[in-house]
Amino acid sequence: MKLRTPFRYDYVGSFLRPDKLKAAKADFKEGKITEAEYDKIINECIVDVVNKQKELGYHVITDGEFRRTFWHLDFMWGFEGIEHEATGNGVKFNDELAVLDDTYLVGKIRPKAHPFVEYFKFLKQFEDENTIAKYTIPAPAQLYQQLIVPANYDTTRKFYPTDDELIADIGAAYQDVIRQFYEAGCRNLQLDDCTWGAIVGDAAKQRYANLGLDIEDIKATLLKVNNLAVEGAPEDLIINSHICRGNYHSTYFTSGPYDSVADYVFAQENVDTLYLEYDDARSGGFEPLSKVSPDKKVVLGLITTKKPELEDKAEVISRIREAAKNIPLDRIYLSPQCGFASCEIGNKLTEEEQWAKLKLVKEIADEVWG
Repeated sequence: MKLRTPFRYDYVGSFLRPDKLKAAKADFKEGKITEAEYDKIINECIVDVVNKQKELGYHVITDGEFRRTFWHLDFMWGFEGIEHEATGNGVKFNDELAVLDDTYLVGKIRPKAHPFVEYFKFLKQFEDENTIAKYTIPAPAQLYQQLIVPANYDTTRKFYPTDDELIADIGAAYQDVIRQFYEAGCRNLQLDDCTWGAIVGDAAKQRYANLGLDIEDIKATLLKVNNLAVEGAPEDLIINSHICRGNYHSTYFTSGPYDSVADYVFAQENVDTLYLEYDDARSGGFEPLSKVSPDKKVVLGLITTKKPELEDKAEVISRIREAAKNIPLDRIYLSPQCGFASCEIGNKLTEEEQWAKLKLVKEIADEVWG
C-alpha cells in the first residue's frame, strides 16, 4: 500500500455508536444475547461505518473505536500487570464527571498478545486501492500519567520505585505491541495524547508547583517515554500523534495555548504528524507551529466535534491561511479537532450531524488544496 496518513481531509478516529450497537451492548450486559451474538453485531456496525467513510470519499478507515468503552483505558488493560474496576469514580471535566474505570498496577508491566491487534486485523480486510486502515491507541505518556496520578501513585511505587524503571517497562511494552501491529499489516498508527494538553497554561504550572514538582521536568518525562516507545519502529510504519485537551460528552478537561509545550512535543517528539486541536480559543494562536520540526506534518483540527453547528467555510479557510504564516501550506492538513466519541457515551450531536462535519472537512480541503 502506498497510501499514507495524513490526507488533506482527515479525521481523528472515533465515531458515534449507532443505536443498534448501544442496544446490543445493553442486551449483552443483561444476559439477553451471547457474547458471540454481541460480537456479530459489533462487526456489522463496523462494516457499516467503514462503508460510510468510503462513501464520503475518505482515504483512511477506522473501526470507529466501536469495541471500546474508553478511548484509552481499554488499551491499557491489554498489558500484563494492569487491572481495572468500575467503581463510579472518574475525572472532573469542565461541565461534568467523566466516569472511568479505576485502572491500576497489580504487577510489572509486560506485553502479551494484545487484543487490539486482532481488532485491527478485522478492519484491515476492508482496505482497497483508495483506502488505508489506521489504528488509534493511547500514547505511552498517557499510560505513564494514568499510573502516577495521586490515586495510583503509592501502588505504582510498590512495583516501580523510580520513574526510570516505570518508563523503561512502558517503553518496552509499547515497542512490543507496535511490532505486533506491524506484523499484522498495520502501516498507520496513531498515538492519542491528552498529556500535553493537560500541562499547558498557567493553571497546570501552578498545580505542579503545589505538588513540589517542576513542570519542565514533567514535560521532559512525557517526551522521554513517548520517544522511547517508538524507538526501533520500522521505517515504513507511519506513527502520528493526536494532541487533545479532553473530549468527553462535548465538554473538555483543560485550556491553554501550545506555546509552553511546543519546544518539546512540536520540536522533539519522534512522530511523523501532529493532529492538533484548534477548534476554539482554548487552543491559542498558530504561532507555536513555527516550532514544528521540518520532518513533521500538521493536521489542523479546525472543525469541532463538540457541537452540531457547521463552521463557516470561509472562516475556516481564513484560519488555514493564517496558520500557513507559521508553517508551509504544503505541510498542513485538515480534520476535526478530536473524535466524535472518545468514550462510548459520545458527543452531543447526531450521526447525521457527524457526517455533515466530515463532508465539510472534505469540501474545505478540496477548495484549499485542490
